Amino acid sequence: MKILANDGISQSGIDALEKKGFEVITTKVAQNQLEKYINEHNIDALFVKSATQVGQELIDACPSIKLIGCSDGGLDNIDVSYAQDQGLHVINAPEAAANAVAELVFAHLFGLVRFLHASNREMPLEGDSRFKELKKAFSEGIELRGKTMGLIGFGNIGQAVAKIGLGLGMKVIATDEKIPSAPITVDFFNGQKVTINIETISKDAVLKEADFISLHIPAQDGYIIKEDDIKKMKDGVGIINTAGGGILHEVDLVKAIESGKVQFAGLDVFETEPTPAVQLLMNPEISLTPHIGGATKETEERNGIALAQQVIQLLR
Repeated sequence: MKILANDGISQSGIDALEKKGFEVITTKVAQNQLEKYINEHNIDALFVKSATQVGQELIDACPSIKLIGCSDGGLDNIDVSYAQDQGLHVINAPEAAANAVAELVFAHLFGLVRFLHASNREMPLEGDSRFKELKKAFSEGIELRGKTMGLIGFGNIGQAVAKIGLGLGMKVIATDEKIPSAPITVDFFNGQKVTINIETISKDAVLKEADFISLHIPAQDGYIIKEDDIKKMKDGVGIINTAGGGILHEVDLVKAIESGKVQFAGLDVFETEPTPAVQLLMNPEISLTPHIGGATKETEERNGIALAQQVIQLLR
């Protein structure tokens, strides 16, 4: 059986599949050539990342496809319900990227509360001429310990964020319509661990109580956070979005930053990817990354192995 890993897969994943007799093709095929390539090479399974779209038209045009896998965790780029209606397997490994995304959340947070995103721009330009002024400007930072982290969404990634937050000494609160509670285990280097059960609360309660709010809900119809929601938050709140473009109303966010209601934001995802709005890119109170949440070497390795195991089970 032939597998096209159009956006790549780890070598360990390739090795596991080839050991079971699968042929893995890692040729990068352009979106507009994908249908032709799949049909000419009689591809049985297609692995993609967010850069490749797999919609109804492609599914209908490629009858040889039996399985579609997303190797970067999410499934927003795949018409999952339609694919499943046609009898196709749709797989991913959302847990593989959880720690990577959670660490990026705190990378943004640490940078913002200590002004690193601004300092790293200003120091190369004026560090030699305005050192004392910059020191004064960036000496008003705050610490995360003792603050309240609010999570909108408490699945694999939300729970990974909670684990880091608890390890830092933060209070963690969360809301999720499907998850009433979850045990969060903080593991230490010497084998010791502590487990804390977190019961989810209402969205409004999270908005009102949190010092920082991190979004971990998949894309859906309508915004999760917009003007009315921001009004319920604490003055000076920080917002982090590593979940998906379109769940946070970006215009409302910018207005709230300009008014001082929101102190800062960290964004890894955008409504208009791959061309984020200029007012976001130029805002000095927003820390920016180009959708790299789950993009680490370790995630790639975990993803490859997890997808390989599922394929072997389903198509062997």
